[in-house]
Amino acid sequence: MDPQPTAVQAPIHLRIADDIRMQIERGDLAPGASLPTLGEIRDLWSCSMNSARSAINLLKAQGLITTGRGKAPVVRVPPGRVVRSSERHQAEKDMARRPEGERKNVGEAETNLGMSIGDQEFSSRYDEIESSSELAELLGIPVGETLLRRRFESRDARSGHLLSFSTSYIPLALVSANPELLDETNEPWPGGTLHQLSTVGIEVMCVIDQVTGRMPTTVEAQQWGLPDGVPLLICRRISIDAENRTVEISDAEYPADRTELRFVTPLKPWRKRTKAEN
Repeated sequence: MDPQPTAVQAPIHLRIADDIRMQIERGDLAPGASLPTLGEIRDLWSCSMNSARSAINLLKAQGLITTGRGKAPVVRVPPGRVVRSSERHQAEKDMARRPEGERKNVGEAETNLGMSIGDQEFSSRYDEIESSSELAELLGIPVGETLLRRRFESRDARSGHLLSFSTSYIPLALVSANPELLDETNEPWPGGTLHQLSTVGIEVMCVIDQVTGRMPTTVEAQQWGLPDGVPLLICRRISIDAENRTVEISDAEYPADRTELRFVTPLKPWRKRTKAEN
Protein backbone atom coordinates (compact mmCIF):
# COMPACT_ATOMS: atom_id res chain seq x y z
CA MET A 1 0.00 0.00 0.00
CA ASP A 2 1.27 3.48 -0.86
CA PRO A 3 1.88 5.83 2.07
CA GLN A 4 -1.40 7.54 2.99
CA PRO A 5 -2.33 10.23 5.49
CA THR A 6 -4.89 9.50 8.20
CA ALA A 7 -8.29 10.09 6.58
CA VAL A 8 -9.62 12.81 8.91
CA GLN A 9 -9.10 16.52 9.40
CA ALA A 10 -6.44 15.79 11.95
CA PRO A 11 -4.93 18.06 14.60
CA ILE A 12 -1.60 19.60 13.69
CA HIS A 13 0.56 17.13 15.63
CA LEU A 14 -1.03 14.19 13.78
CA ARG A 15 -0.55 15.94 10.40
CA ILE A 16 3.13 16.48 11.25
CA ALA A 17 3.56 12.86 12.32
CA ASP A 18 1.79 11.69 9.14
CA ASP A 19 4.09 13.80 6.94
CA ILE A 20 7.21 12.40 8.60
CA ARG A 21 5.80 8.85 8.65
CA MET A 22 5.17 8.94 4.90
CA GLN A 23 8.70 10.24 4.30
CA ILE A 24 9.96 7.21 6.22
CA GLU A 25 7.65 4.80 4.33
CA ARG A 26 8.73 6.24 0.96
CA GLY A 27 12.38 5.94 1.90
CA ASP A 28 13.01 9.69 1.82
CA LEU A 29 14.17 9.28 5.42
CA ALA A 30 16.30 6.15 5.60
CA PRO A 31 16.94 4.03 8.72
CA GLY A 32 19.34 5.92 10.97
CA ALA A 33 18.55 9.30 9.40
CA SER A 34 18.07 12.23 11.77
CA LEU A 35 14.71 13.93 12.04
CA PRO A 36 14.22 17.69 12.22
CA THR A 37 14.72 19.16 15.67
CA LEU A 38 11.70 20.32 17.66
CA GLY A 39 12.57 23.90 16.74
CA GLU A 40 12.79 23.01 13.05
CA ILE A 41 9.44 21.19 13.20
CA ARG A 42 7.89 24.23 14.86
CA ASP A 43 9.16 26.49 12.08
CA LEU A 44 8.42 24.11 9.17
CA TRP A 45 4.82 23.45 10.23
CA SER A 46 4.15 26.78 11.97
CA CYS A 47 3.10 25.02 15.16
CA SER A 48 3.80 25.22 18.87
CA MET A 49 6.62 23.36 20.60
CA ASN A 50 3.99 21.24 22.36
CA SER A 51 2.58 20.14 18.99
CA ALA A 52 6.08 19.37 17.69
CA ARG A 53 6.81 17.30 20.81
CA SER A 54 3.47 15.47 20.49
CA ALA A 55 4.28 14.57 16.87
CA ILE A 56 7.63 13.08 17.90
CA ASN A 57 6.00 11.15 20.74
CA LEU A 58 3.45 9.72 18.31
CA LEU A 59 6.14 8.59 15.88
CA LYS A 60 7.97 6.96 18.77
CA ALA A 61 4.79 5.18 19.90
CA GLN A 62 4.38 3.84 16.35
CA GLY A 63 7.85 2.33 16.54
CA LEU A 64 9.14 4.43 13.64
CA ILE A 65 11.83 6.43 15.43
CA THR A 66 14.11 6.13 18.43
CA THR A 67 14.93 8.88 20.88
CA GLY A 68 17.00 9.26 24.00
CA ARG A 69 17.67 11.82 26.64
CA GLY A 70 19.78 14.54 25.04
CA LYS A 71 19.75 12.78 21.64
CA ALA A 72 18.07 13.89 18.43
CA PRO A 73 15.37 11.46 17.18
CA VAL A 74 16.40 9.20 14.31
CA VAL A 75 14.55 6.80 12.02
CA ARG A 76 14.59 3.40 13.67
CA VAL A 77 16.98 0.83 12.24
CA PRO A 78 15.03 -2.43 11.76
CA PRO A 79 16.23 -5.13 14.19
CA GLY A 80 17.36 -8.60 13.12
CA ARG A 81 14.48 -10.77 12.00
CA VAL A 82 13.36 -14.05 13.60
CA VAL A 83 11.63 -16.57 11.32
CA ARG A 84 9.52 -19.20 13.06
CA SER A 85 8.22 -21.72 10.54
CA SER A 86 6.12 -24.85 10.95
CA GLU A 87 8.61 -26.58 8.65
CA ARG A 88 11.14 -26.58 11.49
CA HIS A 89 9.31 -29.31 13.41
CA GLN A 90 10.02 -32.05 10.85
CA ALA A 91 13.54 -30.74 10.37
CA GLU A 92 14.14 -30.97 14.14
CA LYS A 93 12.71 -34.48 14.27
CA ASP A 94 14.95 -35.60 11.40
CA MET A 95 17.96 -33.96 13.05
CA ALA A 96 17.31 -35.87 16.28
CA ARG A 97 18.37 -39.09 14.50
CA ARG A 98 21.59 -37.65 13.12
CA PRO A 99 25.05 -38.16 14.68
CA GLU A 100 25.92 -35.88 17.61
CA GLY A 101 28.49 -34.00 15.53
CA GLU A 102 25.69 -32.81 13.24
CA ARG A 103 23.14 -32.28 15.99
CA LYS A 104 25.27 -29.94 18.06
CA ASN A 105 25.74 -27.53 15.14
CA VAL A 106 22.03 -26.87 14.54
CA GLY A 107 19.58 -25.43 17.05
CA GLU A 108 17.16 -22.55 17.53
CA ALA A 109 19.99 -20.06 17.11
CA GLU A 110 20.62 -21.30 13.58
CA THR A 111 17.03 -22.13 12.53
CA ASN A 112 15.16 -19.16 14.02
CA LEU A 113 17.76 -16.45 14.57
CA GLY A 114 20.06 -17.21 11.65
CA MET A 115 23.16 -16.99 13.83
CA SER A 116 25.53 -19.31 15.63
CA ILE A 117 25.01 -20.14 19.30
CA GLY A 118 28.59 -18.91 19.75
CA ASP A 119 27.45 -15.39 18.85
CA GLN A 120 25.03 -15.31 21.78
CA GLU A 121 25.08 -15.37 25.56
CA PHE A 122 22.98 -18.48 26.21
CA SER A 123 21.70 -19.62 29.60
CA SER A 124 19.33 -22.28 30.92
CA ARG A 125 17.60 -22.75 34.28
CA TYR A 126 15.87 -25.94 35.43
CA ASP A 127 13.57 -26.40 38.41
CA GLU A 128 10.67 -28.57 39.50
CA ILE A 129 7.19 -27.12 40.07
CA GLU A 130 3.69 -28.36 40.73
CA SER A 131 1.41 -28.25 37.71
CA SER A 132 -1.23 -25.54 37.72
CA SER A 133 -4.80 -26.33 36.71
CA GLU A 134 -4.15 -24.90 33.23
CA LEU A 135 -1.00 -26.92 32.60
CA ALA A 136 -2.50 -30.05 34.17
CA GLU A 137 -5.47 -29.88 31.82
CA LEU A 138 -3.26 -29.38 28.75
CA LEU A 139 -0.89 -32.19 29.76
CA GLY A 140 -3.66 -34.56 30.85
CA ILE A 141 -2.23 -35.02 34.36
CA PRO A 142 -3.53 -34.38 37.89
CA VAL A 143 -3.25 -30.87 39.30
CA GLY A 144 -0.14 -30.64 41.46
CA GLU A 145 1.86 -33.31 39.63
CA THR A 146 5.53 -32.43 39.38
CA LEU A 147 6.76 -30.77 36.20
CA LEU A 148 10.27 -30.16 35.00
CA ARG A 149 10.31 -26.45 34.12
CA ARG A 150 13.12 -25.34 31.82
CA ARG A 151 13.80 -21.71 30.97
CA PHE A 152 16.11 -20.76 28.13
CA GLU A 153 17.32 -17.34 27.10
CA SER A 154 19.77 -15.90 24.63
CA ARG A 155 21.10 -12.35 24.72
CA ASP A 156 22.97 -10.18 22.30
CA ALA A 157 26.53 -10.08 23.63
CA ARG A 158 26.93 -6.44 22.59
CA SER A 159 23.67 -4.82 23.73
CA GLY A 160 22.63 -7.27 26.43
CA HIS A 161 19.11 -7.33 24.98
CA LEU A 162 17.16 -10.55 24.74
CA LEU A 163 17.25 -12.45 21.44
CA SER A 164 15.01 -15.31 22.53
CA PHE A 165 13.25 -16.51 25.66
CA SER A 166 11.21 -19.66 26.22
CA THR A 167 9.79 -21.77 29.03
CA SER A 168 9.24 -25.52 28.67
CA TYR A 169 7.09 -27.80 30.84
CA ILE A 170 7.48 -31.59 30.83
CA PRO A 171 5.92 -34.06 33.30
CA LEU A 172 8.86 -35.15 35.44
CA ALA A 173 7.73 -38.78 35.37
CA LEU A 174 8.27 -38.89 31.60
CA VAL A 175 11.97 -37.99 31.71
CA SER A 176 13.21 -39.00 35.17
CA ALA A 177 14.55 -42.33 33.80
CA ASN A 178 17.43 -40.38 32.24
CA PRO A 179 19.16 -38.24 34.92
CA GLU A 180 21.06 -36.31 32.23
CA LEU A 181 17.76 -34.74 31.16
CA LEU A 182 17.39 -33.18 34.62
CA ASP A 183 20.73 -31.37 34.53
CA GLU A 184 20.69 -27.84 33.12
CA THR A 185 24.45 -27.88 32.60
CA ASN A 186 23.90 -30.28 29.68
CA GLU A 187 22.33 -27.43 27.71
CA PRO A 188 22.38 -26.59 24.90
CA TRP A 189 21.58 -30.24 24.19
CA PRO A 190 22.66 -31.46 20.74
CA GLY A 191 19.42 -32.08 18.87
CA GLY A 192 17.21 -30.25 21.36
CA THR A 193 14.05 -31.48 23.03
CA LEU A 194 13.10 -34.05 20.39
CA HIS A 195 16.39 -35.87 20.85
CA GLN A 196 16.14 -35.55 24.64
CA LEU A 197 12.70 -37.19 24.59
CA SER A 198 13.98 -39.92 22.27
CA THR A 199 16.45 -41.02 24.98
CA VAL A 200 13.49 -42.12 27.13
CA GLY A 201 11.61 -43.75 24.26
CA ILE A 202 9.31 -40.85 23.35
CA GLU A 203 8.70 -39.99 19.70
CA VAL A 204 6.80 -36.79 18.99
CA MET A 205 4.22 -37.33 16.25
CA CYS A 206 2.27 -34.06 16.26
CA VAL A 207 3.10 -30.45 17.09
CA ILE A 208 0.44 -27.78 17.63
CA ASP A 209 1.42 -24.10 17.44
CA GLN A 210 -0.74 -21.48 19.11
CA VAL A 211 0.07 -17.76 18.79
CA THR A 212 -1.27 -14.97 20.97
CA GLY A 213 -0.12 -11.42 21.62
CA ARG A 214 0.11 -8.99 24.52
CA MET A 215 1.79 -5.75 25.40
CA PRO A 216 5.09 -6.07 27.31
CA THR A 217 5.64 -4.89 30.83
CA THR A 218 8.14 -2.08 31.34
CA VAL A 219 10.74 -4.65 32.45
CA GLU A 220 10.17 -6.79 29.34
CA ALA A 221 10.38 -3.76 27.05
CA GLN A 222 13.72 -2.91 28.64
CA GLN A 223 15.05 -6.48 28.38
CA TRP A 224 14.10 -6.80 24.71
CA GLY A 225 15.07 -3.23 23.80
CA LEU A 226 11.56 -2.54 22.52
CA PRO A 227 10.32 0.85 21.37
CA ASP A 228 6.95 2.08 22.61
CA GLY A 229 3.89 0.36 21.17
CA VAL A 230 5.50 -2.95 20.12
CA PRO A 231 3.68 -6.05 21.45
CA LEU A 232 5.12 -9.46 22.28
CA LEU A 233 4.01 -12.59 20.46
CA ILE A 234 3.63 -15.70 22.64
CA CYS A 235 4.16 -18.86 20.58
CA ARG A 236 2.95 -21.94 22.45
CA ARG A 237 4.16 -25.29 21.12
CA ILE A 238 2.30 -28.40 22.24
CA SER A 239 4.06 -31.69 21.45
CA ILE A 240 2.08 -34.94 21.29
CA ASP A 241 3.65 -38.40 21.13
CA ALA A 242 2.71 -41.69 19.44
CA GLU A 243 0.53 -42.62 22.43
CA ASN A 244 -1.46 -39.39 22.02
CA ARG A 245 0.06 -37.94 25.21
CA THR A 246 0.98 -34.29 25.48
CA VAL A 247 4.64 -34.61 26.46
CA GLU A 248 5.79 -31.00 26.42
CA ILE A 249 4.42 -27.48 26.41
CA SER A 250 6.82 -24.71 25.40
CA ASP A 251 6.05 -20.98 25.48
CA ALA A 252 8.43 -18.78 23.48
CA GLU A 253 8.30 -14.98 23.38
CA TYR A 254 9.17 -12.89 20.34
CA PRO A 255 8.82 -9.13 19.70
CA ALA A 256 6.23 -8.56 16.98
CA ASP A 257 8.35 -6.01 15.12
CA ARG A 258 11.12 -8.51 14.35
CA THR A 259 9.25 -11.79 13.97
CA GLU A 260 7.90 -13.60 10.93
CA LEU A 261 5.51 -16.48 11.59
CA ARG A 262 5.45 -18.85 8.65
CA PHE A 263 2.93 -21.71 8.55
CA VAL A 264 3.43 -24.27 5.79
CA THR A 265 0.61 -26.77 5.31
CA PRO A 266 1.22 -29.64 2.86
CA LEU A 267 -2.01 -30.61 1.07
CA LYS A 268 -2.81 -34.08 -0.16
CA PRO A 269 -3.53 -34.36 -3.91
CA TRP A 270 -7.09 -34.94 -5.04
CA ARG A 271 -8.03 -38.50 -5.81
CA LYS A 272 -7.95 -39.04 -9.55
CA ARG A 273 -11.39 -39.15 -11.07
CA THR A 274 -12.60 -42.24 -12.81
CA LYS A 275 -13.96 -42.07 -16.35
CA ALA A 276 -17.47 -42.45 -14.95
CA GLU A 277 -16.99 -39.41 -12.68
CA ASN A 278 -15.71 -37.34 -15.61
